[in-house]
Amino acid sequence: MVAWWLGRGAWGRGGGAWGFEGLGAMESARMKHVTTRTLGTIAVWVGIGTASLSGCAVGPDYTPPETATSGQFRSLSEAQTVSSRLVAGPARVDRWWASLADPMLDSLVERAVSANLDLRIAASRLTEARALRGTVAAEQFPRVDAGAGYERYRSSENTSRGFRVEEDSSGADSYRAGFDASWEIDLFGRVKRSVEAADADVAAAAETLSDVLVSLVAETARNYAELRAFQRRLAVTEFAIQTEQDTLALVEARLKAGLATELDVAQARTQLSGRRSQLPPLRVGVRRSSHRLAVLIGQEPGALLDELAEARPIPPVPAEVAVGVPADLIRRRPDIRRSEREIAAATARVGVATADLYPRFTLLGSFGLESGRFGDLFDLDSRRWSIGPSMSWPIFDGGRIRSTIRVRDAQLEQALLAYEKSVLVAFEEVENAMVSFIQEQGRRVSLSDAVDSSTLAVELARERYQNGLVDFLNVLDSQRLLYQAQDQLVLSEQTVTVELIALFKALGGGWEPAGAGDGPSSQPGAGLGAGLGAGLGAGLGAGRGGGPGGGDQTPASDAIAMIVR
Repeated sequence: MVAWWLGRGAWGRGGGAWGFEGLGAMESARMKHVTTRTLGTIAVWVGIGTASLSGCAVGPDYTPPETATSGQFRSLSEAQTVSSRLVAGPARVDRWWASLADPMLDSLVERAVSANLDLRIAASRLTEARALRGTVAAEQFPRVDAGAGYERYRSSENTSRGFRVEEDSSGADSYRAGFDASWEIDLFGRVKRSVEAADADVAAAAETLSDVLVSLVAETARNYAELRAFQRRLAVTEFAIQTEQDTLALVEARLKAGLATELDVAQARTQLSGRRSQLPPLRVGVRRSSHRLAVLIGQEPGALLDELAEARPIPPVPAEVAVGVPADLIRRRPDIRRSEREIAAATARVGVATADLYPRFTLLGSFGLESGRFGDLFDLDSRRWSIGPSMSWPIFDGGRIRSTIRVRDAQLEQALLAYEKSVLVAFEEVENAMVSFIQEQGRRVSLSDAVDSSTLAVELARERYQNGLVDFLNVLDSQRLLYQAQDQLVLSEQTVTVELIALFKALGGGWEPAGAGDGPSSQPGAGLGAGLGAGLGAGLGAGRGGGPGGGDQTPASDAIAMIVR
């Protein structure tokens, strides 16, 4: 359309048809010269704009942070005499919950990944970041606006520019239609740096989604272990109540036979009542854990009560757990990867602020039609056009730009410090979880021995009491110590499993980064891999103009990919 209207030198009106015949030779030559010169100017500025897309960009270029790490985690040097050992082998923890060998837990994790609302919120934020990236990237291209309008006007005759409308002194009409175009020539990389920052923001949002997934899987497994522990403790308490009821019946029978005292009966009843008082808190614990699991999978709190009503053992820990090395932790942890991407974004924004010190060049163009009568609007003589570059350069702004640069420098420093902190916190969490896991296993062994000894003590006390060799208080004390040891043993078994879950979470387990060995520095925001699905990885790559999304898909990854799409 623009070329057609600019090409008056090649078109004319003649005999009701468009052609060269309607133009004089001089007019035709003049318009050809104007058109050629105009198109040449456009070509020059388009060439400059194209060159600017791959040209220099002011501000610092991003350099991935380097972090020195030790060869292995220090807690691995402790004596490994427990039943479940930690080793420094390659950590494959993307589906760590499968190592607990509990089909119900597997099902709950899959459903949580498919329907959890926190995960959907994080996925929506990733979609938002992609869309914001699109708005920033659009500045790389020309903007064209179409417009049309009509107005009736009359100029004042009592001014130096006034005139009298000859045909109609009451006013005149104006009809307009056309296009306005503008294109910023990004010579100093302001737009380029903005796109780099937006790319890093998209990758950071993707890592946030991964981090939510890691926390979700760990929380699901932890609540499941707590549920089974509450059920086990409830069963232990109910058995203790039944045993103490039998003991009370025995004491009452001995009282009738004159072999026991009222004190013995009162003590037995007191211990029985105290044991019964422990039931309500345990039942509350079972309900709360069930309610929490239901909410984690996106359902009403009571949705899993029937499904989880049957008591099952606490998920056992595997015989060996590979934890990898600290360098692997930096590459895997989503929060560390997110911090690294935030450094990249902050670096790019320093460049955006620095570019404001330099002039901005914009290529402007306007092409359209304008006429005082609607019937002549599409006449060739109604054409109007303008084209040319413009430049703006802030000469004095009271220090606003340089202050903004200092703000961006400070934000970059904060991002670097936040990255260092995230690495240290990650190492701390892993070391703490490893120490707790190792030490709790030793405690569990001691409690198991205590239960065996207490069981024998109860049998001996009851036997000697029936033979009149010991006081009834010995029976009550031995029973109390036994049930206390049994309850503590269940709690220890729960703690061992929960500490292993905490270790897997600290290692960043629950998702698989795309590509073996890809770190946040080598593949900025690389697709989310098997843990989040190839579909999500591909979508993220498309949002950045390319990026790997690898790994085999799992049911959980398929669900995540559907959420993000």
